[in-house]
Amino acid sequence: MTLPTVSLMIEIPEELHTSLQEYLNEHALWNQARAMQAELSHYLMQKGVNHRSRSTLYLDSLFGTAA
Repeated sequence: MTLPTVSLMIEIPEELHTSLQEYLNEHALWNQARAMQAELSHYLMQKGVNHRSRSTLYLDSLFGTAA
């Protein structure tokens, strides 16, 4: 099942962007969308937003079955 998606445009510190790009360059199976999806869903889970769909998105992004 494909979920609807939205685009986000955010500003982040240059150092954080550089670190992300270095990580992505070293890990070919990851891309920016997958990393952001994993982190955002993980953050929400940590903050108590424990819906099954968010947990599923997090796990899918970690194991490479999501965008």
